Amino acid sequence: MVFRKPPDGGWGWVIVVVSFFTQFLCYGSPLAVGVLYLEWLDAFGEGKGKTAWVGSLANGIGLLASPVCSICVSSFGARPVAIFSGFMVAGGLMMSSFAPNIYFLYISYGIVVGLGCGLLYTATVTITCHYFDKRRGLALGLISTGSSVGLFIYAALQRELIDLYGLDGCLLIVGALSLNILACGSLMRPLESSDSPPPEKTCVDKVPDQYFVYHEKEKTVEENISILEKGYVDEKCVNNMPDYKQDSILNKNVLSSINVNEKDTYKKKVVEQTNFCKQLAKRKWQLYLNYWEETVVLFKNKVFSALFVAILLFDIGGFPPSLLMEDVARSANINEEDYHMPLISIIGIMTAVGKLTLGILADFKWVNTLYLYVTTLLMTGVALFAIPFAKSYLTLAMLSGILGFLTGNWSIFPYVTTKTVGIEKLTHAYGILMFFAGLGNSLGPPIVGWFYDWTQEYDTAFYFSGFCVLLGGFLLLLAALPCWNACTNQSSKLPPNTYSYKVASSA
Repeated sequence: MVFRKPPDGGWGWVIVVVSFFTQFLCYGSPLAVGVLYLEWLDAFGEGKGKTAWVGSLANGIGLLASPVCSICVSSFGARPVAIFSGFMVAGGLMMSSFAPNIYFLYISYGIVVGLGCGLLYTATVTITCHYFDKRRGLALGLISTGSSVGLFIYAALQRELIDLYGLDGCLLIVGALSLNILACGSLMRPLESSDSPPPEKTCVDKVPDQYFVYHEKEKTVEENISILEKGYVDEKCVNNMPDYKQDSILNKNVLSSINVNEKDTYKKKVVEQTNFCKQLAKRKWQLYLNYWEETVVLFKNKVFSALFVAILLFDIGGFPPSLLMEDVARSANINEEDYHMPLISIIGIMTAVGKLTLGILADFKWVNTLYLYVTTLLMTGVALFAIPFAKSYLTLAMLSGILGFLTGNWSIFPYVTTKTVGIEKLTHAYGILMFFAGLGNSLGPPIVGWFYDWTQEYDTAFYFSGFCVLLGGFLLLLAALPCWNACTNQSSKLPPNTYSYKVASSA
């Protein structure tokens, strides 16, 4: 399949619109799961730590399975994956309305919905990158705001649906809304071109053809005899020279020669296929070793190692507020009459603002994106430390807005990764970082919930969260200080594939 040059417009804007609504529909409920979290606590009577696993799995499993999601989109295309994933998200939400216990929700809401969201995210990003080149940053920024807008709207929508139809009715209606993903997915027309000749197949791609030819040549002796006999009979009819005695002798000679040739051909092909399989296995093993060697080289980069720790700690400490803020307000005995807007909605809309603002700042040449990212981490840690002192709706709303804005640093994270490792290793490094980001998303809310179950208050939990984020920020700041570059220059030379931040940032 040969892709045309990205048009940077045209049908690409339709792709942007449907990708925006796809992320809006699939991530709306998982990101606004804090509203459902309160209902599940009351419905099943389980601890906060155990109940928090539902939302953390829904948001983390997609990142953990990002390599699988990428393989699926590469193998089947964005449109089939989007349609199939739409069924997954809708089915998981509807199945959750019939959940008899919290463990059923781990599967239906946590894994099924979470994996569907991960597949949809990969599909939307991939198809958008196919259609845009020069305007790729703008297009990706627009579709990424779909999840933030979904969080803003779904927080209020799910609360209203629960008041009107109960928890089960809410999940059924939200699941039905998710079926609109099928319509969005059907519009994700692949960017293909049949005008250009396909590229020459590699040795690995030719395996099925060789195997087919090999089997064609391995016909049974009886089939080959019948073919030869047919050809011989036709030859006799043309020449009108019937000689049955000579025919019998000739057939015997043909039989003996065919048996010898078939055995030789079979042995030869077996040897060829065996050698090919050995070479293929050796090549795959070498690729596997190269992958791990490149991974080791990446972790020799001090900034990348610190970034890996920072993103893990940030998601452990920074993600729980979006899930637990509503329960924090209820634990602080804030009256529902004081609620002018759900706190999760405030986080959602400010996250969209943060993504756009920080993304614009990252485009200025005088802004160091790594230090900008470190600043957001340190400010997030301070805001988390302030949550235990918030005893009114106004202060919690302000902190929710600040945390939402700072969480928008996801928009500059690819910039930071590129500056750290260079564009050549971006895909490899980003995949590793996203895996551990998903791990942090999955562990953060349950850890905070366990702290509450242990202490019966959220103060210790958010002190722990703030400490994690601040620790990650300070480690990343220390690793990025210019003094490390001076020390590196005085030490032995780095391996050729190793990047320091100073070198990569000038790329």
